[in-house]
Amino acid sequence: MDLHEWMISDFSSMRGKLFDSVVRLVPADRWHEQADGGGTTLAGVMLHVARHQDLAVNVVIRNHEPIFLEHREALGLQDTGVGVGLAEQENRDATALVSPESVLQYATAVFDGTAAWLSPLGSLVLDIEPNTAYRLTDRASLDPDEFPWLYSMWSGKQLWWFLQWPVVGHGHAHVGEAISLRNRMGLSPF
Repeated sequence: MDLHEWMISDFSSMRGKLFDSVVRLVPADRWHEQADGGGTTLAGVMLHVARHQDLAVNVVIRNHEPIFLEHREALGLQDTGVGVGLAEQENRDATALVSPESVLQYATAVFDGTAAWLSPLGSLVLDIEPNTAYRLTDRASLDPDEFPWLYSMWSGKQLWWFLQWPVVGHGHAHVGEAISLRNRMGLSPF
C-alpha cells in the first residue's frame, strides 16, 4: 500500500466509525444530551470535527472559503462568531441552536468534499508549506488574537501534517469520544 492509498483508507476508516458506529446508532433526539449529566454532546462533537476538517482541508490546504459559510444559516449559527465550534470545550449555547439534521448535512458535506479532493491527490504535493496564517485570516475570517492556539499550532506545518492531525488524528480522537458518549447513553450495540 502506498502513502496515498493509506491516507484514503485511514480517512475512510475514521469516517466509517463515526457515521456507522455513532451517527447511525444515536437517535437524533439525543444529539444534545450530555451523557452522565455533563460533557460534550454528539452535536458538539460533530460540529467540532467538521469545523477542524473544513478549516484544514478547504481553507489551509486548498485556499478556499470554508464550507461552513454555506451551512452557517441552516445550522442556526449566523449570529455567532466565525470561530464557533473550534475550541475543544463545547459552547453549549451555540450547539443548542444546531439541529441534528443541519450538523449532519454540514459534516457530510465536509467529509464528502475531503474525500473528493483526496482521491486524485498525488503524495508529492503534500510537502508544500502553505501560508496558514494568511489563509485562516483571509479565507475563514478568523482573528489570530482570538485563536492564538490555532495559529501557533498550525503554523509552519506542511500539507501532510494537516491530513495527519486535524483531519485524521483529531478525527479519530473525537470518534473515540463519540463512541464513549454513545456507550454512556446505553446505546452500545455490544
